[in-house]
Amino acid sequence: MRIEAITTPRLTLEPLAVEHAAEMAEALGDPALHEFVGGSPATAEELRARYARMIAGPPPGGDDAWLNWVVRLERAAGHLQATVTSGRATLAWVVGTPWQGRGIATEAARAAVAWLGERGVTAFAAMIHPGHTASSAVARHLGLVPTAERVDGEVVWRSPRGPAAT
Repeated sequence: MRIEAITTPRLTLEPLAVEHAAEMAEALGDPALHEFVGGSPATAEELRARYARMIAGPPPGGDDAWLNWVVRLERAAGHLQATVTSGRATLAWVVGTPWQGRGIATEAARAAVAWLGERGVTAFAAMIHPGHTASSAVARHLGLVPTAERVDGEVVWRSPRGPAAT
């Protein structure tokens, strides 16, 4: 699956590039963004190295596709990721603190789900920390439902149509 730009009335999802690192380090620099996932904000250099690995794709031998977009409003505001395997996608999103509460994660994720659906993806999942109410709301807007499954302490949310990759 080849990644492409996706547009909505107010957002552009740009395929991730190493050149986005400095802008993303600024957009995602608030330590509060790590409350549920741990760690601390990455530097631009750390993001350059991470993005190079992400763009290279998954290890050979599998049928996974790693799709990563920078979510852009007036400038980079976040990141959206889809790991696609055999018609199933696991989604993850993060929106920088200044842009939260504006429906950006929901709009970006809906656009990615529609784009993926046009390319044969039929089932979706997300892993969300049980205390992360904002991400849980995004998952609900996507039509995902929480399951009893847990991965690394996170609740697995799935589309009700069938199993999705975890």
